[in-house]
Amino acid sequence: MIGPDIAISESLRWIDLTGVAANALLGGVLARAERLDPVGFGVLAILSGLGGGMIRDTLLQHGPPIALTDYPYILTALAGAMVAFLLPVEGRLWDRAFPYVDALALGCWAAAGAQKTLVVGLGWMAAVLLGTITAVGGGMVRDVVLRRIPAVFGGNNTLYATSALLASGVMVVFYRLGQSNLGLAASTLVGAGLTLAAGWRGWHLPGAPAWKPGLVGLRYPRPRWRRDNRQSAAPAEEDEAPPDRRSP
Repeated sequence: MIGPDIAISESLRWIDLTGVAANALLGGVLARAERLDPVGFGVLAILSGLGGGMIRDTLLQHGPPIALTDYPYILTALAGAMVAFLLPVEGRLWDRAFPYVDALALGCWAAAGAQKTLVVGLGWMAAVLLGTITAVGGGMVRDVVLRRIPAVFGGNNTLYATSALLASGVMVVFYRLGQSNLGLAASTLVGAGLTLAAGWRGWHLPGAPAWKPGLVGLRYPRPRWRRDNRQSAAPAEEDEAPPDRRSP
């Protein structure tokens, strides 16, 4: 009989791989839009699906990135690239299914990134930071490669990085309480739920204020010397007698 901890770990692994596949397909969709060759499809798929975890593992310096040692991850990303290269991935089914898979993957990646950081021995701040990087780092690198402003920076996009931050924070709390596996499930649900709710309700973080702060109480007089010169010149012209142009 499989225990609950093993069941949670296996379930999250499948969510993880499903998220890798979905984001690899997204990378392939963008590669098709840019008319790239198969190499471009593969690179964008790997960046989208595995980039965040590879950045995290490189920063932790605690062994090679898991994508290079656990072959199903990179094979899943390449399979997604192949599907996107051979078939146009679009339509109502893709538009409806992708947000749910992507939201689950975001919560799972944030939880896994925060947990791995804590296991290595780093503190809560590093765990929240690397959990967020795990969740959104791949998409950021992909957008930079395509010369776009990363979608996680806001604009017209709903909450994404914020969801990863909160999911990572939930993982930190449960880890401190000694409930690591339960924390994986809870933080995945928090991250996914907030991402989906933000997309449904249209939640955004506020942008920079449009007004420009000025210096209160300081008023600088406008220069009026030209106007004064014109006013002072007018009487002088009036006092001057017009020249007599009549012939003698």
